[in-house]
Amino acid sequence: MSHYTLNINGSTREVDAAADTPLLWILRDALHLVGTKFGCGVGECGACTVHLNGVPTRACMTPVSTVGRKQVTTIEGLAPQNAHPLQQAWIELDVPQCGYCQAGQIMTAAALLKDNPQPSDADIDGAMAGNLCRCGTYLRIRAGIHRAAEISRENAKGSA
Repeated sequence: MSHYTLNINGSTREVDAAADTPLLWILRDALHLVGTKFGCGVGECGACTVHLNGVPTRACMTPVSTVGRKQVTTIEGLAPQNAHPLQQAWIELDVPQCGYCQAGQIMTAAALLKDNPQPSDADIDGAMAGNLCRCGTYLRIRAGIHRAAEISRENAKGSA
């Protein structure tokens, strides 16, 4: 066991764990941040997506020993009170069906919108290709991302 000091959602958190413990289990079991889901365990489905320094990363494949001082952002830390435009769009358009994969979908989409605030359908499909939805809500996810982009533009106009 080793001791790790992690920056999780803007707060310093201390954990003791084996070096090869996946970040997913640190988040869920040690820190009780259960929004990040276990899906496949091999980095293929995207349910466990978090941001490491703003980059979408599969927490199930990321050993805690590799995190270091990187900023980890989970769905719980994306925005307070579901205020992120994606969270607003997801609620407005009733995007999820079962909802299990949606934290990973939103975290991947947040990185997309940060880099490309007006994505095309092709941009969205490309960025989201690694996130699986067993319920098949891909068209609603795409619509939610477009709506979140609109909300972001509306918010920018309102604050200008």
